Amino acid sequence: MTMSNTPMAASPLTRAVLEIDEYASGLGWDQPARLFALVDTARLRTQEPSLAAQLGLDEETGATGFTPIEQDEVPADKALDEFLATIAWPDAVVGCALTVERLMLPSSVDTQVPQGLSDAELAKWVAARPERQEVRMTVAVLRDGNRESAIRLREKDAATEVLTGPDLVPGLAEALAATFAD
Repeated sequence: MTMSNTPMAASPLTRAVLEIDEYASGLGWDQPARLFALVDTARLRTQEPSLAAQLGLDEETGATGFTPIEQDEVPADKALDEFLATIAWPDAVVGCALTVERLMLPSSVDTQVPQGLSDAELAKWVAARPERQEVRMTVAVLRDGNRESAIRLREKDAATEVLTGPDLVPGLAEALAATFAD
């Protein structure tokens, strides 16, 4: 998966996150969560040249940084945090990323959220709010602790409207980082 619209001035991890966001955007909305292994592109070219060639990562492309490799489907019948707790990565994987769609509310609504709701009840309450926003979040973490996130609003679905930063979705970043814990 190599995309052309990622900014070259961005860090390699930011480029990988934006590449995954662009890939997910091309699939449209209302998609399941998708998990990606991040591998070092130069190492992939050296150690797995035939796979690198299949992915279009030959020397002439100049691709550096991280190559996202989509993993098997994330199970829809299991809570995301429970699923992530079952993952262990081989040493060749230097990071991982997840893209997931959620409904979000502005912080101005925080004081209105009813207490004591189950997850299902809370999801239903949020879905009924007129100020809700549909978002796609792409979060990546590296073994060394570096993180990056991208958030795309459905109502502003354009590559130029994607917000990036390392601390946009801290809970999901922590869950992904835990997949590298010994």
